[in-house]
Amino acid sequence: MTLGQAMKFSGSGMNAERTRMDVISANIANANSMKTPDQDAYRRQSVILTGSDQGVKVSGIQKDMGSLRAVPDPSNPFADDKGYVYYSNVEPVTEMVNLMTANRSYEANIAAFNSVKSMMRSALQIGKV
Repeated sequence: MTLGQAMKFSGSGMNAERTRMDVISANIANANSMKTPDQDAYRRQSVILTGSDQGVKVSGIQKDMGSLRAVPDPSNPFADDKGYVYYSNVEPVTEMVNLMTANRSYEANIAAFNSVKSMMRSALQIGKV
């Protein structure tokens, strides 16, 4: 593997983790959205990553069609006939853990990118002598 390829791998990893952080942020922001007669509640989303010979790539973003969180609240105008209001299936604590993991991965890719950049600079300095 060349140094240029190593930089591409790190760059693709940074892009993938940035996408993950964006999607996780949207999940957290919509964690308390509720189902209304006109619109379903927000569904948790996750990023699908696949490896390639060019690094990692975002293959897509998938909605979690699991059950919504049912909360008894008969006084809510959006309650169903049994008195339940349905909220997003996002678990904020899980999303915060996922966000920290994505952030650490992003930082690791930055460190790898900077290491390769430093090696390239050193190689150029050796060539000057």
